[in-house]
Amino acid sequence: MNRSGLALSVLLAWVATPAIAKEQHGVRMPDAITVEGKDLKLNGMGLRKKLLFNVYVAGLYVESPSNNAATLISSEQVKRMTLFMLRDLSKDKIVDALHDGFEKNSKAQMPALKDRLERLVSMIPDAKRGGTIVITYVPASGIILSGPPGEKQVIEGKDFADALFSVWLGRNPVDDDLKKGLLGG
Repeated sequence: MNRSGLALSVLLAWVATPAIAKEQHGVRMPDAITVEGKDLKLNGMGLRKKLLFNVYVAGLYVESPSNNAATLISSEQVKRMTLFMLRDLSKDKIVDALHDGFEKNSKAQMPALKDRLERLVSMIPDAKRGGTIVITYVPASGIILSGPPGEKQVIEGKDFADALFSVWLGRNPVDDDLKKGLLGG
């Protein structure tokens, strides 16, 4: 085989080979996962920055990918947000960011959401660099916050799930660039 034939073969093999994972800021996430018996696809990944600091890389997994935030928030499908921590972050800072995100995106619903939000924040640990926080929505069950292996906490309600995913995907997201990444941009 001549050089141009070899180059063409390598190019075709590269184009035909599907990517098995995406990477951002040294964090690799698989293109697909299985959750609660459902196949989820990586909708997108993004970086959460605060001032000059890289805080975490987030990956959004859904059954039916979309670049429309409102569709993703309101959809009745299994979806998962995986946050891979790039730095240590105290529980207080995470809680403040969640409260802020709920207030900015779901203020009118806060009376109905407040008790469940407080349950969620009571389950949030201090986050350590290299650790993950995994938040999953399962229709008819609710939000599942995964902790140590085998430990799961459930917070019921589609309205709560919509408000929580709005923290990242809502009209006033915690980080605009992160939102773009999660939407596949």
